[in-house]
Amino acid sequence: MLNATWLETFVVLTETGHFTRTAERLNMTQPGVSQHLRKLENQVGQALIARDGKSFVLTPAGRAVRDLGLSRRAEERHLREVIAKDDPDVGEVRIACSGSFAMLLYPRIVDLMRWAPQLVVHLEATPRSGIVAGVLDNRFDLGVVGQEPGHPRLDAERIGREELCLVLPASAKGEAVTFDGLEARGLVAHPDGYSYADELFAENFPERFKGADRLNIRTEINQIGQIPYPVAQGLGYTLLPRSGVEAFAQRDRLCTVELPHRRHHELWAISRRGIARTARLAQLMDLVRKLAAELG
Repeated sequence: MLNATWLETFVVLTETGHFTRTAERLNMTQPGVSQHLRKLENQVGQALIARDGKSFVLTPAGRAVRDLGLSRRAEERHLREVIAKDDPDVGEVRIACSGSFAMLLYPRIVDLMRWAPQLVVHLEATPRSGIVAGVLDNRFDLGVVGQEPGHPRLDAERIGREELCLVLPASAKGEAVTFDGLEARGLVAHPDGYSYADELFAENFPERFKGADRLNIRTEINQIGQIPYPVAQGLGYTLLPRSGVEAFAQRDRLCTVELPHRRHHELWAISRRGIARTARLAQLMDLVRKLAAELG
């Protein structure tokens, strides 16, 4: 790649047509201009000018290099204009969050992109460890996690919380909930369901609950969007964050039961510390904040 400083010196030389005026314009010495020219010619491997007394003319290679320099100038000017403008509806944003939060967030992102054809948003559902690692190595611009990471290279903002829900078929609304009754139904299990059970049932059924590994499992699935489906069909019960319930298309076929001891998961937005937030990222951040507030 041609040295950008030497290339710019050469372009100015072609514009002024004079070594002394080039030096004055660039706040250099005349020997410095000559040195840049020699170094650039060494990089190209050909002479760029042919001297004619005190003046010079461009060689074919010189004209090609001049045109390249002018093109790079234009590209840099365009880049500076784009950066300075910082349009919230133009550019790319990469977001990572849990599967349940992604299900609720993605339709809103799509609605936003419909009105912003030049806005590109990548949303990835991934475990917490992957979210934190991805933000740290700049694969994600924004992450949403369930607890503050406490990392020195991350900025973290508490944006809300969401309840951990006991989910039953809509037909069970109003029924008294007992641990034995839940065991009779059986758990629609999923990868996070066991930890959710330990978290929610230990406080609410301390005498009967002996650990998630002892629960009666009715069926098991690892696709977040399908977890509530058996329950909507009257089969078993499950445990999900509020976002996973609200995102389910057949929400009216479910009911959530409020136990005496409720559990909530905090929601934190994380980003790399020291990186200026673009207008498009700020716009997506506002969208995430509003969603988190609705869940709280």
